Amino acid sequence: MPKRRGFAAWYDRLISSFSIEDLFVRKRPPGPPRTIFINEPLPDSYYDKKRRVLKEHQYNSNQVITSKYTLVTFLPRNILEQFRRIANVFFLFIAILQFFPKFSTISPGLVILPLLVVVAMTATKDSYEDIKRHQSDRVVNFSEVRVLEGAGYVNHNAMAPKSRTFVRALTRRIGRGKRTATGNQSKQALANPAPPEVLEEKGAHQVPEPQDVDSDDDSAAVPRPHWGRTTWEDLHVGDFVKIVDHENIPADILICATSEDENVAFVETKNLDGETNLKSRNAVPALTHLRTAVACADAKNVFEVECGRPEASMHNLTAAVAINGERHPADMQTTLLRGTVLRNTAWVIGIVMYTGLDTKLVLNAGGTPSKRSKVERQMNPMVLANLVLLTVMAVACGIVDTILEHHYYPKQAPWLFRDNRGGDNPSINGVITLAFAFITFQNVIPISLYISIEAVRSCQAAFIYFDSEMYYKKTDSPALARTFTIADDLGQIEYIFSDKTGTLTQNMMVFRRASVGGTTYVDEELEEGTAEVIAEAIKSPNLSTASGDIASSGSDTGAPQETTSPAEAERVQPSGGEVRHFRSSRLSREMEAAAADPRSPDRDRHGHFWTTLALCHTVLAGNNPKSGLLEYKAQSPDEAALVQAAADVGFEFRGRDRDVLFLRTPFAREPLRFRLLNILEFSSTRKRMSALVRQIGEDGQSETNPILLLCKGADNVIFERLAPGGEELKEMTEEHLDSFAHEGLRTLTVAYRVVPDDEYNSWVGRYQNALASVDDKESEVERVSNEIEQNLLLLGATAIEDKLQDGVPEAIADLKRAGIKIWVLTGDKLETAIAIGHSTNLIGREANIIIIRGGGEGATSIYTQMLRAAEEYFPDSDVVNDPEVNAEALARDTENATPRSNAQLYPLRRVSSGVSSLVGSQNGQRPGGYVLVIDGLALTDALSDEPHKHLLLRLSMLCEAVVCCRVSPKQKALVVHLVKDGLDTVTLAIGDGANDVSMIQAADVGVGISGEEGMQAVNSSDYAIAQFRFLKRLLLVHGHWSYARNGNMINNFFYKNVICIGVLWWFMIYCAWSSTYVFEYTYLLFWNSFWTLCPVIAIGLFDRIVDDHALMALPELYRYGREGKWFGVKLFTVFMMEGVVQSAIIFFVLVYAYFSTSARNDGFDVARYEFSTTMIISAAIVANLFNGLNTRVWTGWVFFSVFIGIILIWAYTALYSLISPGWFSTPIYGYDHYLFHSPLFWFGLPITIVLPLLPRYLYMAWSFGFQPNDLDILNWNYKVKPNMDLIREAYLHHEVEAGRTPSPSPMTPVTPVTPHSTATGPCRRRSLQGSQIDMSTGVRSQSRGYSFAHEEGGAAMRRMQSNLSGVLSPLAPIGERRSRGTALLRSIRSPLRRKQPAGEQ
Repeated sequence: MPKRRGFAAWYDRLISSFSIEDLFVRKRPPGPPRTIFINEPLPDSYYDKKRRVLKEHQYNSNQVITSKYTLVTFLPRNILEQFRRIANVFFLFIAILQFFPKFSTISPGLVILPLLVVVAMTATKDSYEDIKRHQSDRVVNFSEVRVLEGAGYVNHNAMAPKSRTFVRALTRRIGRGKRTATGNQSKQALANPAPPEVLEEKGAHQVPEPQDVDSDDDSAAVPRPHWGRTTWEDLHVGDFVKIVDHENIPADILICATSEDENVAFVETKNLDGETNLKSRNAVPALTHLRTAVACADAKNVFEVECGRPEASMHNLTAAVAINGERHPADMQTTLLRGTVLRNTAWVIGIVMYTGLDTKLVLNAGGTPSKRSKVERQMNPMVLANLVLLTVMAVACGIVDTILEHHYYPKQAPWLFRDNRGGDNPSINGVITLAFAFITFQNVIPISLYISIEAVRSCQAAFIYFDSEMYYKKTDSPALARTFTIADDLGQIEYIFSDKTGTLTQNMMVFRRASVGGTTYVDEELEEGTAEVIAEAIKSPNLSTASGDIASSGSDTGAPQETTSPAEAERVQPSGGEVRHFRSSRLSREMEAAAADPRSPDRDRHGHFWTTLALCHTVLAGNNPKSGLLEYKAQSPDEAALVQAAADVGFEFRGRDRDVLFLRTPFAREPLRFRLLNILEFSSTRKRMSALVRQIGEDGQSETNPILLLCKGADNVIFERLAPGGEELKEMTEEHLDSFAHEGLRTLTVAYRVVPDDEYNSWVGRYQNALASVDDKESEVERVSNEIEQNLLLLGATAIEDKLQDGVPEAIADLKRAGIKIWVLTGDKLETAIAIGHSTNLIGREANIIIIRGGGEGATSIYTQMLRAAEEYFPDSDVVNDPEVNAEALARDTENATPRSNAQLYPLRRVSSGVSSLVGSQNGQRPGGYVLVIDGLALTDALSDEPHKHLLLRLSMLCEAVVCCRVSPKQKALVVHLVKDGLDTVTLAIGDGANDVSMIQAADVGVGISGEEGMQAVNSSDYAIAQFRFLKRLLLVHGHWSYARNGNMINNFFYKNVICIGVLWWFMIYCAWSSTYVFEYTYLLFWNSFWTLCPVIAIGLFDRIVDDHALMALPELYRYGREGKWFGVKLFTVFMMEGVVQSAIIFFVLVYAYFSTSARNDGFDVARYEFSTTMIISAAIVANLFNGLNTRVWTGWVFFSVFIGIILIWAYTALYSLISPGWFSTPIYGYDHYLFHSPLFWFGLPITIVLPLLPRYLYMAWSFGFQPNDLDILNWNYKVKPNMDLIREAYLHHEVEAGRTPSPSPMTPVTPVTPHSTATGPCRRRSLQGSQIDMSTGVRSQSRGYSFAHEEGGAAMRRMQSNLSGVLSPLAPIGERRSRGTALLRSIRSPLRRKQPAGEQ
């Protein structure tokens, strides 16, 4: 962005960039490193002489405040915010000036009253908005958590005092001075909107409270150690806390012990990083004995927790536990962060390390900003220009008055009699005249404008609230404007930054397609009336899931059902409680036929495919305690969907016992048992996962059965490892993958092979050695794993839908048509982000994806990757020749590259799968545009300094869209600031989680999704909507209307004041520049309140550039707002000049008419107020009709508004001139006799009304007739043909003008996912697709929708690895094995054999 110079630079530096937050928001440096003392007092060095803990050892309270004001700071901060408006400063100056008797016109109190009204109205609105924030904060701070209490246990670590906020001064404090809160008070707090950290609604996921969670014993004189309850804000550093399943984490907590094997805990982190798969965390090994309240409070358990300085990085934490003279490290893997939710874990005991402002969640969130709309920022220079004009006018009056008095005083002019005193002489009178001129012409800067804008914006917020098209009936959520002052920014958005999880998606994975042996099977959507089917499925014990019957997550009564093992559960319920199964009639028929005929070819085809899905995973199985049905617990939602789909088909995974997997199939009466020999885990570099299994016979022996390698992964990775042959199946599967990807589905390819015993025995030794290697372990394991993952046999492919919110693809497509650039900022993996980009229409099927990756040592630098992308794919952009771009870095980086990395550098190359060409010739140069995808590691470098930022911004501007993946909340805000500040453009951020708060606050407009999961981001947002699709109407309709209305209203406001002040100014020529009013003062006083106010208010409330259905049907019309057509310096200048010209016409025509010898028929000269009253009436009529001309839609309210001012001024003139001096003195008593009887009045009014309006009218008529814009054409056609198909007609005319053959279907949207959108047989059509270009390696590939969410190296994988035998020994009797006693698997300890009838035993 070019640097501003001169006045613009001065204005930006001193006025525009002035930040109120810097004065009232204390920039806290990071807190010091800390040592937390457990069960021991603080050392003496922590105290001062008065035995008070030093401030550096007092930690921030856990109270979090997101509001802007307190009771103390509200008045000064709000006043300063309002007086950032230059107009307010000027009004204050004028009011103060009139408190001096020398310059007083009317009562000084009346003069300052309008300013007080403006300030009071704005302050009231701001206080209302902030009270809502305080209420939300109160919900957070008064949430409950279990803490260790009793038996004299004391936490000696000191806390800083809590802040006193607005709400605490106005509401009754709860639990004053106590660390407990009553249940009723908690319920009352939870009735308010949920805070960012309170991620789940309290009623939706209520789980039975586990035993031994609370152990209160109040009967004893000294209660034994127990878990009491306190509020979040009263939580202290060093407190022991106990968190149970589905509860939110209140602070950053070090894990001591958990309910699970190996002290593992699972957390949902989607509100921190946007990922839906669960993350595993481990307890510190040295603290695992702290499993009860008694153990935690035991004075013998003395230790210290040494923590590093609080930092915002979500991936780094430095800590250690010092116990018994030994130090045990602690890191992110042993920590639960505030904002996460405990899942699939009965309980966790931990120690609070960081609270409140020191937690990583809060460190990544900024303070609540004071936002100002772009229109308001543009108004300040305009007001400043008017102030300069006013100053020039006042100085001119002062100078000319002084000159004239010095000229005429020596000539003894009668009006200068006694002008020789100290306070009254020609020299000082010029200064007095200058001050009077400021008062006379003060309406050049209209104070009523700000009152009107506040009122109009409040009404516009109400329009949004009452818009039924944005009301979400399911959650009873209307659209809500939380900030009233930025409505017009909604009509000028150029960039949208969106979160993915919960904003675009529903956090639900649905299995949609399966390609098995060249045949595609399509999921049949649940139809209406599912509730009755579900109820029947619950009641009927004989329904089989093999054909996809529906199961429920609960019974009629909700009572727990007795089940001894997962194998004895009647059915499998959908994961996560969602009532959704994979159902395919054709597949069901084939499975039934295969089950009936052992020689059927479908038996092996389906058996191998579905067995692979049912066994190659890390999913755990257990019984739901309420329904008694089998339920899967998965860290990855993708794995849950795959295993669930296999169970729906009939291949039900029935749990595992160490290295034994249990599988029920439709082809066998008894559950099959498989020994898991090895599992080759998934990683982002491998892009595949394999499991080596061997079926176990009924005798417990397995040597006679072959070893199977079951593999699933990315299509390109699987295809290059396939055995030769089977070309037809490979081609058909490729076509199916293309079809799946075209529908925006997440794909995986499935394959297997039979591994000979001798090959396995030879390989497993090398694999064990690779696992035990010290140097370069990862590459060794990958090399050995790759040896056995060869010569695979292709089974098919799967397609999962990351369920989008309703209408998301259509909304994004229309927003792109509106010319808005959309960036997705997500914490998900790169492949997942790309898949979502395709499914949401953000990335077109023909778009080429440029990938910028961060790497380790020896990798291509980020600057080089971006520079090479700009040079290679945008040669005409001249980025390389940009003086701020270091083009030499490209050559230097290539020269300094290591041999390994140099081999990965350029030129880019094509990649072949070895089966068929995945990427066509010149794929990277295909039409379709480019999309930039950059990961969080690369963003760290790209945002590190100005050269990197500049290049990233230049490259991003050349791309159609940008996707940032694996980004932290802080990086989201930095990306928004990069575009917002670098391009000086209007930005919008939308999200639903606590990780989106900083992004929402950084953007010009922040939108929060108030969905079914709570109110995560709403508290920090400016607008709240229930669904992403409502954003389209919010911008295209309400935003466009608000911007057009407000811009037009402001221009007309300035105009109508200039025409009035212009008449006063021209009179200075005839009054010796003495600043004398030409009108009677009350006419000027009521100018902005009665004569001309209503038309501009009507423009702000009722004007419509075009109807809402047209704006929704033709998003391209949004460009008028995006390009700033409705407000700007050019329009402002035009309106100002028109006001000046029209005032000149009115004044001089009437002056020269009334100054004629025949002005009055009684022979007397014309009085000043006689002709000036004609001027003010004429000016008022012209101003109202001019405003009416600029109104596109004349409703009844507009008619009323335009003519009410005209009627009022006529009525006022007639009545005011009748007031006799006996009532009170008026300067125009009896003027009705002269005014209304004068022919000059009746002839002068039509002339001075028509002549000023004629230029505008002729210009509008000529423009409409000979140079109409899109809006004129649209309005006219809609008037002539109200039932016209706007989309069809608009695009047909566009194609005819372009010389193309009209097409009845001009737009080609992405194919929606429907049950019948893909044939059940082989698909022969391959769609044209763009390529993926990885700039870090130079590899090009074609995207077929591969995406798989999985935690790398997670606890579930480690647990499975530790239980593997890896040998071919026979299986010991299961009953003799020692149970590990996990909470999730404790129900599979008994033998997994189906109960037989008594006659068969």
